[in-house]
Amino acid sequence: MYGLVNRAIEQLVTSIKGEAGWQRVCAMADTHADGFVSMQPYDDALTYKLVSAVTVETGLTAEQVLEAFGEYWILYTAEEGYGQLLDAAGDNLRDILGNLNDLHGRVEIVFPQMHLPVFSVQDNEDGSFDVIYNSHREGLAPMVAGLIRGLAKRAHQTISLEPQPEAGDAKAVFRVRVLTQ
Repeated sequence: MYGLVNRAIEQLVTSIKGEAGWQRVCAMADTHADGFVSMQPYDDALTYKLVSAVTVETGLTAEQVLEAFGEYWILYTAEEGYGQLLDAAGDNLRDILGNLNDLHGRVEIVFPQMHLPVFSVQDNEDGSFDVIYNSHREGLAPMVAGLIRGLAKRAHQTISLEPQPEAGDAKAVFRVRVLTQ
């Protein structure tokens, strides 16, 4: 993953536990605390080690950390200059999620070694829709739940989000119901 992801983890940790908490996370993850270069790729294993260390530092489960990070990621990337890109994806959650692959295509121009997940959205008869998530990375479905929640907040919509037990070949499927427009 690119340094931008690890920097966002750093920002999340320091917002919760301060600089000393980040120093402890880095020590547990056996990495430097000097910061990460946004445009530089890092081994995925480092990011997983950071998440594991954050669980120890915060007392949260890995799933809780990943979900919190996913939501934080939306806010963080918007502040880091990607807000206009997110705005171009749509003004409601359904449209934004439906345009994620196009958005990722633009991001891959800037980050050519990034291996982004693939999303699809399937509308249901009851007005809900399913977000289908596929990735070569394991264990990140909770982060996707957080991303969806963060995107809903950004679109000023309240949602219910239910993981679906049958994902088929996908990594995960989430049923989304928009409660307020």
